[in-house]
Amino acid sequence: MTTQSLAAVKAHFSQVIDEVSGTHERVTITKNGSPVAVLLAVEDYESLMETLEILSDPEARSDIRQAETEMAGGEVYDEAQVRAALAARRG
Repeated sequence: MTTQSLAAVKAHFSQVIDEVSGTHERVTITKNGSPVAVLLAVEDYESLMETLEILSDPEARSDIRQAETEMAGGEVYDEAQVRAALAARRG
């Protein structure tokens, strides 16, 4: 993440937008030396919102914890097993 003053961002706005969207680099914008905003690519914003939505769901958090425990215990599946399970679900 880079930090730029509001004046610098205003002076090179199009370039900053191209950089953010092309590299997924976040830009913290400062005003009078204090951070006031963060500029990020839409794809990164959408990903962040999706992550927040998942983490705000208690059932999803529980499922994630259970999966982490199973993985730590060595309960893993190879590609063929996953494909077979998905095929069985489709009927």
